[in-house]
Amino acid sequence: MVEPVPESINFPSEEEKILRFWQERDCFQECLKQSKNRPRYTFYDGPPFATGLPHYGHILAGTIKDIVTRFAHQSGFHVDRRFGWDCHGLPVATVRRMGRWIDFKNDYKTLYPWFMETVWWVFKQLYDKGLVYRGVKVMPFSTACNTPLSNFESHQNYKDVQDPSVIVSFPLVESENVSLIAWTTTPWTLPSNLALCVNPEFLYVQVKGERFFLKNEEFPGKDLKGKKYKPLFHYFSKCAEKGAFQVVTDNYVKEEEGTGVVHQAPYFGADDYRVCTEYNIIQRDQTPICPVDASGCFTSEVTDFAGQYVKDADKNIIKLLKEKGRLVNASTFKHNYPFCWRSDTPLIYKAVPSWFVRVEHMVDKLLDCNGKCYWVPEFVREKRFGNWLRDARDWAISRNRYWGTPIPLWVSDDFEEVVCVGSMAELEEVTGVKVTDLHRENIDSLTIPSRCGKGVLRRITEVFDCWFESGSMPYAQVHYPFENRKEFEDTFPADFIAEGIDQTRGWFYTLLVLSTALFGKPPFKNVIVNGLVLASDGQKMSKRKKNYPDPGVIVQNYGADALRLYLINSPVVRAENLRFKEEGVRDVLKDVFLPWYNAYRFLVQNVQRLQKEEEIQFLYNENTVKQSDNIMDKWIQSFTQSLIQFFKAEMDAYRLYTVVPRLVKFVDMLTNWYVRTNRRRLKGESGTEDCLWALETLFSVLFSMCRLMAPFTPFITEMMYQNLRHLIDPASVEEKDSNSIHYLMLPQVRDNLIDKRIESAVSQMQSVIELGRVIRDRKTLPVKYPLKEVVVIHQDPEALKDIQSLEKYILEELNVRQLTLSTDKDKYGIRLRAEPDHMVLGKRLKGAFKAVTASIKELTSEQLEAFQKTGSIVVDGHELHEEDLRLMYTFDQTSDSAAQYEAHSDAQVLVLLDVTPDQSMVDEGVAREVINRIQKLRKKAHLVPSDDILVYYRCQPEGEYLGSVIEAHTDFILATTKAPLLPFPVPKTASVIIEEKTQLKGSDLEFTIVKGSSLSQTKPNGPVCAYINLRVKVDNKEQGKGVVLLENPRGDNRLDLDKLRKVCSSIFGINNTQLRFFSDQSELTSSADLQAYSGKTLLVTSGPSPPGAVPTADTLLCPYVNLLLWNAVPAECQAGDAGTLLLVNPVGRNELDHSSLLSEAAKLFGLRGRRIKLYLDHHLTSELPAESSVKSLHTKTLFVRVFPTTAEA
Repeated sequence: MVEPVPESINFPSEEEKILRFWQERDCFQECLKQSKNRPRYTFYDGPPFATGLPHYGHILAGTIKDIVTRFAHQSGFHVDRRFGWDCHGLPVATVRRMGRWIDFKNDYKTLYPWFMETVWWVFKQLYDKGLVYRGVKVMPFSTACNTPLSNFESHQNYKDVQDPSVIVSFPLVESENVSLIAWTTTPWTLPSNLALCVNPEFLYVQVKGERFFLKNEEFPGKDLKGKKYKPLFHYFSKCAEKGAFQVVTDNYVKEEEGTGVVHQAPYFGADDYRVCTEYNIIQRDQTPICPVDASGCFTSEVTDFAGQYVKDADKNIIKLLKEKGRLVNASTFKHNYPFCWRSDTPLIYKAVPSWFVRVEHMVDKLLDCNGKCYWVPEFVREKRFGNWLRDARDWAISRNRYWGTPIPLWVSDDFEEVVCVGSMAELEEVTGVKVTDLHRENIDSLTIPSRCGKGVLRRITEVFDCWFESGSMPYAQVHYPFENRKEFEDTFPADFIAEGIDQTRGWFYTLLVLSTALFGKPPFKNVIVNGLVLASDGQKMSKRKKNYPDPGVIVQNYGADALRLYLINSPVVRAENLRFKEEGVRDVLKDVFLPWYNAYRFLVQNVQRLQKEEEIQFLYNENTVKQSDNIMDKWIQSFTQSLIQFFKAEMDAYRLYTVVPRLVKFVDMLTNWYVRTNRRRLKGESGTEDCLWALETLFSVLFSMCRLMAPFTPFITEMMYQNLRHLIDPASVEEKDSNSIHYLMLPQVRDNLIDKRIESAVSQMQSVIELGRVIRDRKTLPVKYPLKEVVVIHQDPEALKDIQSLEKYILEELNVRQLTLSTDKDKYGIRLRAEPDHMVLGKRLKGAFKAVTASIKELTSEQLEAFQKTGSIVVDGHELHEEDLRLMYTFDQTSDSAAQYEAHSDAQVLVLLDVTPDQSMVDEGVAREVINRIQKLRKKAHLVPSDDILVYYRCQPEGEYLGSVIEAHTDFILATTKAPLLPFPVPKTASVIIEEKTQLKGSDLEFTIVKGSSLSQTKPNGPVCAYINLRVKVDNKEQGKGVVLLENPRGDNRLDLDKLRKVCSSIFGINNTQLRFFSDQSELTSSADLQAYSGKTLLVTSGPSPPGAVPTADTLLCPYVNLLLWNAVPAECQAGDAGTLLLVNPVGRNELDHSSLLSEAAKLFGLRGRRIKLYLDHHLTSELPAESSVKSLHTKTLFVRVFPTTAEA
């Protein structure tokens, strides 16, 4: 049974209920079971390195993955969704609360031994291909902890410090009286200088015949390339043979600080190392020129400063340079410098021995594999990622720390003999020890005998860079190739991955490098790249600055669906940045979810009204539903099918950024256009058949929408579906298990329902209505106040035909009396005029702006019409375009239309509204204001349309304008409110629901809404209860004629065939329990629905067949009276407040008198023993006299007043 939908909703608390629903039924696992035999869709989750509390970047990436994998499931695929971790990861509760369905039980962790074993296998493949070598990498280094730090760690503790600032001269070999001068704040790196670097594009100048410094004139830096200079120190002078001590060029040299000449110490700076490698001044596999030990002290190679801590040696180095005449200037410099977060000591940058994977040789292969991947948005593939690949460098994969997957290399002390191990079995084979866990504590002590007489080989101390592990996850998560070989090879590459744009240098890159090196193909087919989520001020989100709202609080206040939709309907899914704003999430509730919820509530309300008032059970079956001939039904159905078509095409192309705006727009179309323009039909005001068409249409659209939106907003769609599913004919459901919206497949496109002509016509209608609303707003004319005429001018006669076909909706929405269509704007004295866009043109034209503005205002209507068609016009020698001018329609002031009409237009259509006042229309507007006040009061009292009420009103002072308007428009008001409007006083016995005093048009207006009866709105035509006439003949003997009420009160005590036998026996005093009932020669069986026979005459007999013909319909055989319970509620389990009493039954027998009438009325409503009175009017002013003839009450309605008990009084 469909449940009533409350007026208000708390989305977060509803989501909590849905979470419990999913958990209790294990819905995600059930999904996986249902789809296990379908085609596979492969998805990789990664990189699994989020730590601590979740932020919006995690939530965004998780949401994108959840949407695409849900869509794939609903498109008929089986989608394994394994969660990946390092050692931390996102809190499970957060992931679940966001509605993400992912498999935590079948997860993978990089610390699982089987995962680590595959990482070893991957590395062994690279090693056997000759792609692994030992070199050095310049890294942040803590001399206090004797260890390198990651870039992340090095950014954790910056401080402002005063460092030495020195400018040093480097005389040229070709002319010793000419020197280059370079600036540095790390004098301790000068003993290791091997080159000088200038920017090839900067301009340099010679000054005083002996110095060079940066200045924007003279000659470019590229002219200095290759010039040799005298070394500062002699420690590494032999390097000159390999090209050291020369000028090189690179664009990394900046002009913001220094001299434009940067000294190069390649083993103490990443750029220095890169540049010197490119110029072959150093080789990657040579012995490093790095005369600083792990404690930050100079080694013996630097004889003058050996054993000195580098920072302490600065002053001695400066002193020696001064003595040599090479110091140009010495001072101090304050800047922001990194410190070790553990020891709080200054970091240095230092070359650290590292293991590398060769990448540079396969750049072309990487680009080729990347070209086979589909990127969304596409520019990331060609630009950001493509550029990164083109400049790819060999990959340093080793890290000096304890935790991580150990690199499986065992080496001799001189590194000449190396053994690479690729599995646990291989390790056992070479060491003789069986190992089941590959962490350091289990394998570091293992040795391998040397084959070259070098003693034993020991494992190197390094572990893998975590990105090597994440790049290996496609293989490691399934323990390939040790297990699941076929499973993996059948589903590789992955169908889909997604992460942030920062992963172009992280996970995307490492995945591609490893898959290209191992298999020569890309690791994934499709990838969505999201941008960064920033704080509202555009800054990076920072826990320290607290510049963004806690995601947990946002979800608690607005719900996960709202946050999901806000993030997905933003530039961030186009790889652009999003400035996160809490009000944006709130607006999703206000602008999308609440209108959508209200449309759903309105549907359910009217389905329940149909069941209550028409006794029609609503059940939707897509296969048997009759096609509506209403144009708005056809439009929303067509619009829905077009949306499904678009949705599938765009989702197949992974373009979430085009899909979500269309879905949001659809909510607007459904709620603000379809439901709004069809409210009366949906409420049954245009007949039952038309009401059913509208309800079936609305149900169909809402159901389709829930299925489309399910991947995006899994909670609200599940909530709605769990109620709507009770209105679906089980015979029409294809799925075996339809207990969750997420078990259902996406709706198929029904091409026969798509009608682009109708979609175009409604679009034209919407333009007209929106333009008309703008005019009303501009003239402050509320829609409640009717206007005489709307004129629509369009150059296309076909468009005018479309508009004509929707005339009634235009008249209703704009509240106008008449629609006039025309292609001739001149008839109404309309001309075009133009205004310049001051901001755009002012900035561009500068001094000429004033003169051009004057000329723009002089442009004729004809010139501007030509501009509309071509999009450009030349004014005073300047070519202007659409963005430069704003076009407006105005009236020729000599025309009669100027005072009568107000105009507004878009690019296609011009709308004129007749805004001249008319008293009768003003009066109607006031009546609409009264309606509005009543409906708002109804809402305030939480009443629904099916609640029976009476509305009493009073205007003071009496006899004024407002009172006369209400009196004249009572029927008009009743037609909308469906509640009788009565003048004060309110009967003392009335059950008051709500009261309110307000003001309108200078009068005090008071309303009181009281409980009415189900029949208070109209006088019943006939008995309120279903009945049948009976002609009884038993044992060939006529027993007479009579009536049986099939229910009483209305809706209560309904009879079946057994109960009918007993009632019939009682009325006619028959002891025969074998009575048989016939209608039209057909005998009624126990399964008969007696309500279907209401108003008919049945033959009752004890024989095998009916004697003679029986009339199929007849008037009620006995006199009756209808009773309405007016000021109380039924008791004794009764619910109905309207019933019927038969004044005589059977015909001519058992006549009631006044006393028995009172007694039977009390018994009818379960009020035995209560004092009641009967009245002839609903004001309860005309009591039924005791001496009244009961027969005279035939067909009348009596109102039952119940007096309070002593306890109630």
